[in-house]
Amino acid sequence: MSSPHQLRLQLQLSRPDFRLDVDVQLPGNGITVVFGQSGSGKTSLLRCVAGLDRPDSAHIAVHEHVWQDDRQKIFVPPWRRPVGYVFQEASLFTHLDVRANLYYGLRRAKDADPAALHEAIELLGIGALLARDVAALSGGERQRVAIAAALALRPRLLLLDEPLAALDAPRRQEIMPWLERLRDQVRIPMLYVTHSVDEVARLADHLLVLAGGQVQASGQVSEVLAGLAPPIALGEDMAAIFSATVQARDPRWHLMQVQFGDASLWIKDAGQPLGTPVRLRLWARDISLARSRATDTSIQNLLPATVTALLPEAHPSQVLVHLFCGGQGIWARITARAARALDLQVGTAVWAQVKSAALVG
Repeated sequence: MSSPHQLRLQLQLSRPDFRLDVDVQLPGNGITVVFGQSGSGKTSLLRCVAGLDRPDSAHIAVHEHVWQDDRQKIFVPPWRRPVGYVFQEASLFTHLDVRANLYYGLRRAKDADPAALHEAIELLGIGALLARDVAALSGGERQRVAIAAALALRPRLLLLDEPLAALDAPRRQEIMPWLERLRDQVRIPMLYVTHSVDEVARLADHLLVLAGGQVQASGQVSEVLAGLAPPIALGEDMAAIFSATVQARDPRWHLMQVQFGDASLWIKDAGQPLGTPVRLRLWARDISLARSRATDTSIQNLLPATVTALLPEAHPSQVLVHLFCGGQGIWARITARAARALDLQVGTAVWAQVKSAALVG
């Protein structure tokens, strides 16, 4: 039986002004988002995995295939690594139409499989674009074509280096559902580089956090974001992201109830059938706390919770309160004065008043 962790990345890369030192095991399917600020080593990591940069020392293995192992003097050159690489700017030939771009890469590939290209065209919904000139495509369409070209080679690993960074907000929203479809239907591992919290929320199955070339955290996205020591300075975007199930709906008020553990929330009805698993995001800024259950309030979602930690924020007026609720860790951001007035301590029973929550992905 294969291990659930099927990517082994152990590498060191030293430069005059930067050092990358990574030692992690990652899942063999789904999207691992590599998250961090500029200069944290995200792109360097992808280039090392692809073989475009050679680390000083490394052991890089995808499933049972070893691409680099310095102890065994193994180094598979980049052109022999079955990797699909999608850059910030789609690498397409502007003098060719979409079809010619896709088949150009297929003709150059060893053991090319046209069926894989047809599957990628259907998956990414670009059949209607095949006769279009590349110059006539939107940024989102160009990236979908670039991803299809990468998938057509049946890679064992797909690398996406901030594929939405060059797009404006409408184009990012245009391509996001296709990336979600890619995550849900393609059974190959993906490393997806971003510094966008929204992309983390919507796409990540697993989260790898880098800072200064070092691994700060690695794990399921819900565990990393809801853990007691949040490694990411998310500011106003601090949130818990976790799975829930559609439990009930109220047609009169266009609401649906989602259940997680023994807790539930009423949110906007997005139309999913009962029993459907969904991904939920709760922002720390939208959760307030009370020692007793409120009665006369516009807030409809009141959840019993227990304080598990209080952490100082960057500004001394604020504090982050970690709560255990419905079998899940969530965060509330309140003022330090409010925390003192409520006499909050680890173990205090409170009511989490959830002003809003959202489905993502």
